Amino acid sequence: MISAQTIHMQIQALGRNTRKNLLRLGFFARFCVMLLARSGIALVRPRLVSQQVHFIGNHSLLIIAVSGLFVGFVLGLQGYYTLNRYGSEQALGLLVALSLTRELGPVITALLFAGRAGTALTAEIGLMKAGEQLAAMEVMAVDPLRRVLVPRFWGGIIAMPVLAAIFSMVGIIGGWLVGVPLIGIDDGAFWSQMQAGVDIWKDIANGVIKSMVFGFAVTSVALFQGWVSRPTPEGVARATTRTVVVSSLAVLGLDFLLTALMFSN
Repeated sequence: MISAQTIHMQIQALGRNTRKNLLRLGFFARFCVMLLARSGIALVRPRLVSQQVHFIGNHSLLIIAVSGLFVGFVLGLQGYYTLNRYGSEQALGLLVALSLTRELGPVITALLFAGRAGTALTAEIGLMKAGEQLAAMEVMAVDPLRRVLVPRFWGGIIAMPVLAAIFSMVGIIGGWLVGVPLIGIDDGAFWSQMQAGVDIWKDIANGVIKSMVFGFAVTSVALFQGWVSRPTPEGVARATTRTVVVSSLAVLGLDFLLTALMFSN
């Protein structure tokens, strides 16, 4: 049997872990507020943000485009097999477009973004901290949050909807390649069903909003993990791992909440 002392120690450990996580959550919220409060540099020096948009987007573009193409292939095949049972295979274009613009485009892009750009941001900030570059900036009266983190923060938020749009566009092309040339669905029906069924505000705009929220979550988590990482190689490695785990869980949880709010009616 488990002794009372063992149970007491387990309860104490649970309490310590809960308190530690709550403190870290509060520090993360304070960190996000500080980033937003210093966001004026994005208007004063927009070139800093544009450089980060190029860096983040350019390095993530290949994996986003290739993944979108293969997801479109799979959606085309699976959608045709499902719709063919009910004689509705002409609606394949609508199925592919709605699946990508509403859900798969923003979500898969955010997960890939966390694994590619998120870890790069965490490692970059963590290595700058380990090399005492951030401390040196503070000595020279330069705010590292304003000069280093804020441009990367807004760069990630801006780059995410663009990457999600590219993912959805390439995915639709992949679905067309499978549905029309390979399977033999009528080309006009594929595009006309899509144009008639996809609403620019209810479907596309909500997908853009989702991707912006995911961009905020992933980028802020990545920068926060790099900011609080231990200035050692092991500490930076653990921070990059936490970035992928926390960002992925945040994206999936936010996706459920946003879907419930946007498409409940």
